Amino acid sequence: MALSWSPCLPHTTYLSKPLSTSKLTTSNTILSCPFVGFKPVQLRNNQTRCHAVTDLRGAPSLNQSKGEEGDDHKVLVDPSTEEESKGDRIVAEYNWTEEWYPLYLTKDVPDDAPLGLTVFDQQLVLYKDGNGVLHCYQDRCPHRLAKLSEGQLVDGRLECLYHGWQFQGDGKCVKIPQLPADAKIPRSACLKTYEVRESQGVVWVWMSQKTPPNPKKLPWFENFARPGFQDTSTIHELPYDHSILLENLMDPAHIPISHDRTDWTAKREDAQPLLFEVTERTDRGFAGWWGREKDGSMPNFLRFDAPCVLQNNRELVDKDGEKHYFTGLFLCRPTGQGKSMLIVRFGGTKRSPLANIFPKWYFHQNASKVFEQDMGFLSSQNEVLIKEKVPTKELYLNLRSSDTWVAEYRKWMDKVGHGMPYHFGHSTISPPQLPAVVEHAPAGLIAGVSASSPAKGGIATMHAPNLANRYFRHVIHCKGCSSVVKAFTAWKNGFSAAALALTALAILASSRQWKAFLLVSATLCLGGVYACSTVIAMNTTNFIRVHRRL
Repeated sequence: MALSWSPCLPHTTYLSKPLSTSKLTTSNTILSCPFVGFKPVQLRNNQTRCHAVTDLRGAPSLNQSKGEEGDDHKVLVDPSTEEESKGDRIVAEYNWTEEWYPLYLTKDVPDDAPLGLTVFDQQLVLYKDGNGVLHCYQDRCPHRLAKLSEGQLVDGRLECLYHGWQFQGDGKCVKIPQLPADAKIPRSACLKTYEVRESQGVVWVWMSQKTPPNPKKLPWFENFARPGFQDTSTIHELPYDHSILLENLMDPAHIPISHDRTDWTAKREDAQPLLFEVTERTDRGFAGWWGREKDGSMPNFLRFDAPCVLQNNRELVDKDGEKHYFTGLFLCRPTGQGKSMLIVRFGGTKRSPLANIFPKWYFHQNASKVFEQDMGFLSSQNEVLIKEKVPTKELYLNLRSSDTWVAEYRKWMDKVGHGMPYHFGHSTISPPQLPAVVEHAPAGLIAGVSASSPAKGGIATMHAPNLANRYFRHVIHCKGCSSVVKAFTAWKNGFSAAALALTALAILASSRQWKAFLLVSATLCLGGVYACSTVIAMNTTNFIRVHRRL
């Protein structure tokens, strides 16, 4: 996946609010990493410059390669600042909890069941109460630590299905079935709550328990508020780290190769050098323009904002002089080591006529196909980063003509990575302190399907819980696609039964005309079975490249 994927993309120029520059403050943080340390050096303006002290004995650095390969510097990304050229690093004040994270598309939040989600390794439960108000808690019952996302809603209250404790909107326990009639519910029987806000069709959560929510940090997307703006939004759970996902999404160079002929824009013969111009760098992210070298222009505007918001924008003027705005928006939530969840939103003030011909589920399954085309590359990349435990500059060969945004992103992580649970920067790393938790029967994906078919945790089922499976990566998170699969499954069963009945009647019929009519009808029903099976497969079956098919 990357910066363009829809009939209305890759087109958009969007200059909204400038990146806010937070003041750099003195920090004595030394990264807890055996490979990279820092010597803080006090600067003016209350900044801290950190000189990198490395002990990297793995692959030779790119700087060493420059001495051996004199022409490498002409094609590889150069240091972007004077400090980087000197080996210095500016460390920005950053705390990953003091940010808004995209939880879910508002339209896909279940109305009748709690939803289990994570931000990094923090497990959350999201649900709507009886009045449709959203609430978010730590996904843990204070009684015996059972997951509340495996519970149910009773009269607008969240009930833990282990012992039946019930909690109301403010997190207070209001019912304990096992408590004597004359006893009071302990005051400590309450839940840790998180602030949630709904904005422009997305539910956001503020992760800090100490700092009040900062409404100024809540993202607002100008194009989505424009009159006539329409978008196609999908949500996907993916089996690789959110930093690798963001890299992939800000990499337009791979689209013609990896996604050749997947949509109307990707063709491998269009692979070519690209032009990039970085126009903003702050503690909150970066922004700039890009385009194809052969066009000699850079009409696309890319912006990355902390902690995990990426957008690619373009504006076009039609023959009548009317300006149209287009956006590709990517909201990437870290969901733990080697896992992420992505909300993709493509839209514009003018839609392609083709977008009105195809049903929405077609674009959703096409998006799933795009992610599956990259999945093998990105999962293996995730494994290498974890295994090698060195900064990306020791592993990547970033080209000026294709990888500028990737280098910018990893350099931004150098500045703020000390404030994250773990990170892999361009020159610094802070590996995860704890190993990833593997659940053999994943809980909390979505409680609404936990007691329905296909059974969650089931063995030998078509839809076994697995992030490599399209059904569990997308369909269970999307009300539209879930309804499509259920509806076409019902139609398939109906056509199958009708075909069987018509065939039986044809055998019993004595008239040739009736036999012919019944057999033709049965054949049409079998055609309906095939059509329904095709739609179901398109929504639930992974894409496999032709040369790897059995």
